[in-house]
Amino acid sequence: MNVLEAISKRHSYRGKYKDLAVPRQDLVKIMEAGLSAPSGCNKQTTSLIAVDDPEVLKKLHEVIIPPVGETAPAAICVLTQRIIAYRDKCYAVQDYAAAIENMLLTIVELGYQSCWYEGHVTDDDGIGKKMAKILNVPDGYDLVCFLPIGIAEDEIKAPNKKSFSERAWFNSFGQS
Repeated sequence: MNVLEAISKRHSYRGKYKDLAVPRQDLVKIMEAGLSAPSGCNKQTTSLIAVDDPEVLKKLHEVIIPPVGETAPAAICVLTQRIIAYRDKCYAVQDYAAAIENMLLTIVELGYQSCWYEGHVTDDDGIGKKMAKILNVPDGYDLVCFLPIGIAEDEIKAPNKKSFSERAWFNSFGQS
């Protein structure tokens, strides 16, 4: 599969996963792809924790309300640090967003599915902090995303997308 195929096949998967382990070497490939993403002023604010221990996954699922990805045999938790990069600007959000997209594309390329769960984790109810505590994340890091990973049990359904001409133009807004 080339990168353009992976991009077109990547969709948020919210269904059940098959009860098949994700080999560690695949988790390493996925995390390496994430850590290869660009980083504002090379501050490298993104860190990752892969979780493949069923007991740790169970503990995480106990604090994720409403539940998501409960049947996934593995997950990656995305951490960020707020580090000033340039002129009082922090690019942590851009850094971890680029890392997540790289990982999502790699997940699809390896034959797995996932979904980017961020709002769930970063809402005011403190789910990310509870997850971070379970994973022994030190102060100074925020857990901002949960990516369940596994082989889809259900059919993958692509969402409807607006046409190219509704969202992309040449030389001026709205011009073909």
